[in-house]
Amino acid sequence: MDGKQFHWRVRGIAGVLFLILLLFVWVLYDLQYVHGADYLAQSRRKIAKTETVEASRGDILDRYGRVLVTNRESYNVSLDTSFMEDVNGTLGRLLDICRTEEVSWADTLPISEDAPFVFTFDTASSSAVSNLYALAESIKKTSGLPDRTEADAIRSAAQAGESYSSPSAAAFLEALAEYYQIDPLLPDSELRALVGVRYELSLRSREVTYNAYVFAQDVEISFIVKVKEADLPGVNIDVTTAREYKTAYAAHLLGRVGPIYSDEWSVYQELGYAYNAIVGKEGVELAFESYLHGTPGKRNIETNDQGKVVSGDDNWVVDQTTGEVLAPDPGDNAILTLDIKLQEAVERALATGIGGLKSEDTQGAAAVVIDVRDGGVLAMASYPTFDLTTYTQNYNDLLADPLEPLKNRAIREVYPPGSTFKMVTAIGGLEEGIIEPDTEIRDTGRYLYYDDYRPQCWIYRDSGGLRTHGLEDVSGAIKDSCNVFFFDVGRRLGISLLEQYTAMFGLGQPTGIELSEATGWMDGPEYTESQGQTWYEGNTLPAAIGQGNSRFTPLQLANYVATLANGGTHYSAHLLKEVKSSDFSQVVERYEPQVLNQLDIEPENLAAVTEGMLRVTTEGSAKTYFKDLGVQVAAKTGSAQVSSATESNALFVAFAPYENPEIALAIVVEKGGSGSTLANIAAEILEYYFSAGSGMETVTTENTLLR
Repeated sequence: MDGKQFHWRVRGIAGVLFLILLLFVWVLYDLQYVHGADYLAQSRRKIAKTETVEASRGDILDRYGRVLVTNRESYNVSLDTSFMEDVNGTLGRLLDICRTEEVSWADTLPISEDAPFVFTFDTASSSAVSNLYALAESIKKTSGLPDRTEADAIRSAAQAGESYSSPSAAAFLEALAEYYQIDPLLPDSELRALVGVRYELSLRSREVTYNAYVFAQDVEISFIVKVKEADLPGVNIDVTTAREYKTAYAAHLLGRVGPIYSDEWSVYQELGYAYNAIVGKEGVELAFESYLHGTPGKRNIETNDQGKVVSGDDNWVVDQTTGEVLAPDPGDNAILTLDIKLQEAVERALATGIGGLKSEDTQGAAAVVIDVRDGGVLAMASYPTFDLTTYTQNYNDLLADPLEPLKNRAIREVYPPGSTFKMVTAIGGLEEGIIEPDTEIRDTGRYLYYDDYRPQCWIYRDSGGLRTHGLEDVSGAIKDSCNVFFFDVGRRLGISLLEQYTAMFGLGQPTGIELSEATGWMDGPEYTESQGQTWYEGNTLPAAIGQGNSRFTPLQLANYVATLANGGTHYSAHLLKEVKSSDFSQVVERYEPQVLNQLDIEPENLAAVTEGMLRVTTEGSAKTYFKDLGVQVAAKTGSAQVSSATESNALFVAFAPYENPEIALAIVVEKGGSGSTLANIAAEILEYYFSAGSGMETVTTENTLLR
């Protein structure tokens, strides 16, 4: 009995093994004969290549460690048509998914999205228009395309606010659709969308532009799932990082990132950047690009015939010379001199203060707060401003806004300084021995030195109401802003020396700030002659009180006052405090204050000038706003006429505390009226700095090197 069971078991096992053998034979037959040709073709179509992997960009922090800009994981969609057997069909299905998921895609073709189709030269960027004509010539499809001069004329008319007629683009769109072999029976909107994507791909394949085509950026998981389910060959989901803004403030300072433009590629190519790298475009992102960018890595990857990566996620290339693994090295972190809480207070004070002005002509404003001890910028605001998180979506509206919110007025706009300039004239007169601190000059209402040119003091009234400042010394003249006093000092000093002292205080000169800035100019013979005009000796009078053709930036004004406050040390303005390694464990670089020049001002002369500024807030027009501040503030108001039909620009400069100064500030409001009306804005900023404990919320980042 036992023997029979044993034999049955042996036969059963043999039968199972036979079945398994048959299964293996069938699998081999299927692999080699049924699908052998397909698998062979696929194996031959596998592509091995080296891919550049961008490094994570460094963070941007304020002086107390508060994170202003960082990174978050993001998903982009890229296209590789070499894996698409039916390019139009694949792209059409992708566009359908985009519409369902409400995902926008990149399309710079300057033709309206819906019929009736017209060229959008009025809203397209100049590079987009140039690309259109370059590609049309390259593929020899110019039917229906207007002459380039007509496109330029339309753009010029739009920028000037003039009426224009947009030409039809139907014929040109039809020519492109024919070139791309797109079904002409498609609905208009679908045909236009498909042409737009094929156009973008052609720009790269024809080398009209070199920046990589990212079809869609920062897509949601639901979209990715739909794309994966559709199994679209050549449609890749790339894991990348996107900049994340942790503050709604300092937009003009922080700047933005973006792809490398065609006209930038040669520069970045020499630096070893990949053509599809993301780089700083403006602001701090651009200024500190070399620190923030990091070092990209290289890895070997293998893709199948669908364009999908089948290996190589961590297969980093090894340098054959050094043996170094070429994994990406994250960028360093930039710590700024900026105090983001103070920046918020300044932007808020500007917005609310301007809203309370009586002038209806006000267009824009700027304010700068600077550390008098080293030139570090603590806050720099431009009004109106914008939100970096919605910059791309709102770009066209921002560009069309007549108030120009994208302009950084603090460093890119120049203004006549008005009476805030009078301290330069005072220091020049005192240092050159033209006047002494106790020298008195009588204000007679009008300056009577010239027979044919007798400018008046601002307080002068005509017959029946004559009023003057009377005898004024330098401190009183600054407090009262007496024009006649400074007319006389400026005339005796002469324009040549006045220009020298202006330059020594950094007015009309580069400040050293790491961002792109306007330098402005000082009124004088050289500037006047450059404008094809003649300089007369009498032109020195308005120049001496800041009412001539001089133009300076708000940052220059703040730094000039800081130089007065610290006794004559003219520091370079700067935004960088230090650079730390990607893990915050090491200080890569620490900014050392840079002295641009030293003014050896006699102590009694400096005291006479700063005392006059103190009296502006204790006895003068601004005293109401500063009496309860808790610290003494030295200040000067100013107004500068820009047109007889509008209000003057309003200016206010100050430093505080009067003893042992810490900060200096400058405020400019376009067509804001009298400078004294800005005293409340300045007082609000100073009150925050001194009473709200600016910098009290110091943040210690993980792994930060303590010192």
